[in-house]
Amino acid sequence: MGLGKLYDFYDGKFIVNVSYQLQDKSEASWWGEFVPTEYNGQLGDGVGYLIELEDGRRGRCSLKKQVNRVVNSVPALYHYHFKGLGLLK
Repeated sequence: MGLGKLYDFYDGKFIVNVSYQLQDKSEASWWGEFVPTEYNGQLGDGVGYLIELEDGRRGRCSLKKQVNRVVNSVPALYHYHFKGLGLLK
């Protein structure tokens, strides 16, 4: 798993560090899963996020919370599925 960062797409503000696994590595069609490294109540389903990967590549993405895959911690950390919206560069 790689270490990356998640930002708000619209204002560029940093949201949270993530531990991610990229499933499809082509620049035009990419998706994967991540778990935030610390609790962050700001994450919701939908578009409006920018993920930065370990190698410096960035791309706009949408998120979907995987409620059946909770990491045991207090408070709970959820797994998220992300899907690329455009090129990963």
